Amino acid sequence: MRPYQLCTNCVMDTTDSKIVFDEKGVCDHCNTFYRDVLPNWHTGERGQKELDALVARIRQDGKNRDFDCIIGMSGGIDSSYLLYLAREKMGLRPLVFHVDAGWNSQEAVNNIERLVDKLGLDLFTEVIDWEEIKDLQLAFFKSGVPHIDVPQDHAFFATMYKFARQHGIKYILTGANLSTECIRNPLEWMYYQSDSIQLRDIHSRFGSRKLKNYPITSILYHKVWLPYVKGIRVVRPLNYVPYIKQEAMKLLQEKFGWQPYPQKHFESRFTRFYEGFWLPTRFGYDTRKVQFSSLIVTGQMTRDEALAKLQEAPLDADAVRQEFEYVATKLGISTAELQACLEMPRKTYRDYKSQESVYSIGAWVMRRFGLELGGKR
Repeated sequence: MRPYQLCTNCVMDTTDSKIVFDEKGVCDHCNTFYRDVLPNWHTGERGQKELDALVARIRQDGKNRDFDCIIGMSGGIDSSYLLYLAREKMGLRPLVFHVDAGWNSQEAVNNIERLVDKLGLDLFTEVIDWEEIKDLQLAFFKSGVPHIDVPQDHAFFATMYKFARQHGIKYILTGANLSTECIRNPLEWMYYQSDSIQLRDIHSRFGSRKLKNYPITSILYHKVWLPYVKGIRVVRPLNYVPYIKQEAMKLLQEKFGWQPYPQKHFESRFTRFYEGFWLPTRFGYDTRKVQFSSLIVTGQMTRDEALAKLQEAPLDADAVRQEFEYVATKLGISTAELQACLEMPRKTYRDYKSQESVYSIGAWVMRRFGLELGGKR
């Protein structure tokens, strides 16, 4: 068994089974960031010029339309700050697009309403068929894989792409960013959300009803067909500007009464349960290591601060008990059935059909031609 090792620069460790360390004990996540990402990531004058040019194109393509872009809104920090920038600083006319998969926290609902109202924007909410997504989520629990958040995330992407195509909107703005997400979750922790082959395979084995209304996309559809055939682009404006998480949170709280969350992605009750309890308890994967490591390499957190926070449980015992009962009840199963899923043999994405080879080739091409920045997975 591999001996435990912790990066000397960030807080990634050998719970990532593929991690590699150099002679100084620095991990490949850090070295990839410093070597490949940082030199090509521009948030100063060059980044502003590139953003200005992008905004001009969005405005031009959006002329004579009610909206010039879509912004997917979860109520979390990244999408909330992006919405503020797009409207107040870029002068865009976004349609705020929210996908309700049945797991919104009250804080998320409040944050979305406050920003939309105060910025004078229109909100479109797509509600996913609850019985179908519930059946799909139960199938992922029964499959034994770590990435049980896929049904929720897949629905978000697929629905937004479909709406943009149907309404002729050429730009989808997303809060994905390098400032807080330059270190990526290892593939064994969180497999690709858009792999429709794996999603269908798991559902065919463990699901109990047909997916008639649940939206399904694919990697080739949104990486090739939409951008290169239909001309629909997904852009990440936060990568062009200085984006400091704590400063952004302070601004949103002061201007909009925005409510913070204990942890990134906790705007969803399901994700809070998944990342705060299920992953670390069942698999030993603590996503805070990825989140904190991103903040460390971008200068927003010290390693000592991160190590101290990691000594605390993501959720306390009372919260775990409440969330466990809540998730079981909402999924229509007993806590004993959910406990059985927690204790069943562990599986990985490799135990089911997938398009991993397609993703690997695509990632190589994108990086080879400088079309996408990002750390290893």
